[in-house]
Amino acid sequence: MHAPQADIRPRLPSVDRVLQSETGRVALAAHGQAAVTAAIRAALAGWRERVAQGGAAPEAEAVARQAQAALARADAPSQRRVFNLTGTVLHTNLGRAVMPEEAVQAVVTAMRHPTTLEFALDGGARGERDDHVRGLVRELTGAEDACLVNNNAAAVLLVLATHAAGREAIVSRGELIEIGGAFRLPEIMKRAGTRLHEVGTTNRTHLRDFEEAISEETGVILKAHASNYAIQGFTAEVDPTKLATLAQAKGLPFIDDLGSGTLVDLGRWGLKRERTVQDALKAGGDLVTFSGDKLLGGPQCGFIVGRKELVRACARNHLKRTLRLDKIRLAALEATLKLYRDPDRLAERLPTLRAFSRTQDDIRAQAARLLPAWREALPEGFTAELRDCASQIGSGAMPVDTLPSAALAAVPAGRHKGEALERLSAALRALPVPVIGRIKDDAVLLDLRCLTEEDDFRAQLPALTGGAA
Repeated sequence: MHAPQADIRPRLPSVDRVLQSETGRVALAAHGQAAVTAAIRAALAGWRERVAQGGAAPEAEAVARQAQAALARADAPSQRRVFNLTGTVLHTNLGRAVMPEEAVQAVVTAMRHPTTLEFALDGGARGERDDHVRGLVRELTGAEDACLVNNNAAAVLLVLATHAAGREAIVSRGELIEIGGAFRLPEIMKRAGTRLHEVGTTNRTHLRDFEEAISEETGVILKAHASNYAIQGFTAEVDPTKLATLAQAKGLPFIDDLGSGTLVDLGRWGLKRERTVQDALKAGGDLVTFSGDKLLGGPQCGFIVGRKELVRACARNHLKRTLRLDKIRLAALEATLKLYRDPDRLAERLPTLRAFSRTQDDIRAQAARLLPAWREALPEGFTAELRDCASQIGSGAMPVDTLPSAALAAVPAGRHKGEALERLSAALRALPVPVIGRIKDDAVLLDLRCLTEEDDFRAQLPALTGGAA
């Protein structure tokens, strides 16, 4: 027979004793009675099992520290700052564009105070929230009008629901895109109440395909940018200007979905030239849609720009209210757009463009500065190297184009290299500010293109060895 439980375990400190300990009182001030009491009881439950198996009873202070640590973990934000050293500048899973400081300050002000979101100071009447950026968008793009929604997929949805509900949208088969998370253009069209009429083939579509498809059922002609893939080889697509001319002759709106979308010629900074929003409008786009948090370098949002009467119809659609921006994103967007008024300093002030335009020599020099600290921090069995590598734009922009870059590499020795690389990657993610790199060519690579806080990164490297053991 087993001895009674009370005979085989020492007395544990009471909940009240733990609450009265020094750490217990600190925890109470930070988290409140209910949360701290629950955490102490959970800690004591674990101690009971250990003591019942012959372990020593804890002091009240030890239980309080354990409870406080559990509360701190539970209180930590789920969305944490990380170092994006993946080599993908606009990494969807890591939040895409980093905001310029002007946008950060504008957001803080908008969060801290009431604002004129929908209030006109001149006259005191109700205002329209898109007015805070409409003039800027018109100034920068040359569009007659603009309205804003919460992302580009929403922009396409609203345009189709407004101008092609119950009718057909003609699209090239090679442009029936699928974006991240398995969201597909045909499904968005279906939700908008639009019937898809695909024309051409996957690799070749001609103007006559569109001409032959137009009927009384046609609502719009739609061109979708192949933002996250490229079809190469024996290909053909219809020039947007020809599609716009055809649509105009048939009395149909021509919708040009740019996907990522840029307001400047990226060739100025050594990147491949992408069609700009201005290009799309000049080519005859009646409505042009694009994103705010990709090449533009601002907050997540979607733009609808173009002919005034068509944009106004979108803004009047009851669906618009479900897709509208709040004051936080509008504040960030206005501040970001104002930077485009000074293109000569844009790369200095816009983090996204600054990351795009860094030279390989500059990144390689940074890697050389960090290499000794990287070598010292690596666990036994790894060799530190400086490697040239290739970064990418990300978020579906320029999917086959890369940027010459440089990386810190960690190369494991011996067998079971895959396991060693996974352990090191996990240890990097467990650092106070998680470091997100990639495994490639039998090494962990930390592409430094996006590393701006060099001292912060270096300062936490000594904590790496213990975590990777």
